[in-house]
Amino acid sequence: MQLEKYQVDEHNQSLLAEHKRRFEFTAHGVANIEDVLQKLTAFQIAIPSWALGTGGTRFGRFAGAGEPRSLEEKIEDIGLLHALNKSSGAISLHIPWDIPKNADAIKILAAQHGIRFDAVNSNTFQDQKDQKHSYKFGSLQHVNKAVRDQAIEHNLEVIHYGKALGSDSITVWLSDGSCFPGQLNFRKAFQHTLDGLQQVYAALPDNWKMFVEYKAFEPNFYSMTVGDWGQSLLYASKLGPKAYTLVDLGHHLPNANIEQIVSLLLMEKKLGGFHFNDSKYGDDDLTVGSIRPYQLFLIFNELIEGMDARGMNHATDLGWMIDASHNVKDPLEDLLQSVEAIKLAYAQALLVNRRELEQAQQENDVTRAQEILQAAYRTDVRPLVAEARLRAGAALQPLTLFRKLKVRTELVKERGAKTVATGL
Repeated sequence: MQLEKYQVDEHNQSLLAEHKRRFEFTAHGVANIEDVLQKLTAFQIAIPSWALGTGGTRFGRFAGAGEPRSLEEKIEDIGLLHALNKSSGAISLHIPWDIPKNADAIKILAAQHGIRFDAVNSNTFQDQKDQKHSYKFGSLQHVNKAVRDQAIEHNLEVIHYGKALGSDSITVWLSDGSCFPGQLNFRKAFQHTLDGLQQVYAALPDNWKMFVEYKAFEPNFYSMTVGDWGQSLLYASKLGPKAYTLVDLGHHLPNANIEQIVSLLLMEKKLGGFHFNDSKYGDDDLTVGSIRPYQLFLIFNELIEGMDARGMNHATDLGWMIDASHNVKDPLEDLLQSVEAIKLAYAQALLVNRRELEQAQQENDVTRAQEILQAAYRTDVRPLVAEARLRAGAALQPLTLFRKLKVRTELVKERGAKTVATGL
């Protein structure tokens, strides 16, 4: 299904008068409103190819209807999202779930939808059909060199596909670890993993980045070989200037101070990007902003402070991507909600009075510092985000238009009710 411009225009026209009233009210209190709007318009969030179908749980998967049956259909779905919000202009592929059969044709299709290719992701946490060696006991950490070599070769293959598509980064997440004490020699596992990552790093094109993702637990619950931001930073530091830490919001122990983590990684020039999601207990992969919206705002507050201190471009100098698994929601609706939540938190953080906050910090005025942050957080920035969309040619209310056009019903008509997307 393709969204027509007239459909967006008609939708916007019906809401324009009320939008203008709300926008003018909110904008009146924002001194640098044009700068805020420009930054909101430029800020894009990559959509992962595996998030376009329903995910599931450890116990089962309940496939939705009208799921994309191919990489081409996944790109079309992201093109639809981007047409609705003009903030989803990139796709992140997971190999081998979405191997392009014809890279040139895929690039042309993506360009037709205004989409670029973000980081490519390797997969050594699953055994694939006809795979010679199993990753049951790890991949890059494995005691068997043949298994480690197989994992290295896969990552090199992922870089090959990424180069063909115009990507400029690879994300490496390893499920390697141990389930029981004594199962693993921690030091040797680290050294094996570092050696493998070094070989992958050596194959990076000059303009590429490597993102080393960490996770506190799951699928291994006693130890993870890249278990926290410190271990990821250690790998990235040893690898070289093209290696960075990638922060997945769900990959932390309960109550971890993620905003402090990102601040320090930025300070060390080793923060590479984000996987956005939300959680109640662990790596729940829930809709962004559905559980801890204030934490998301605080993270963006530190991101903006740290990036501005280094003169970084908010939109392009870090990688921004959603990483979620949908089970009970329509995946496209969930992604629309997640993109909106990210943009709202970003907009709120842009409104923080940096000069006054720094003064309060210097004077140890804890009460004033809290008031400054919460004044920005409690501002209803929805009209600002909507105005940025309007100026970009998107829908004022993307989810409302999605439902009004019965997009899922149309996709079911095109694809059938029993399709299952590749990936999780």
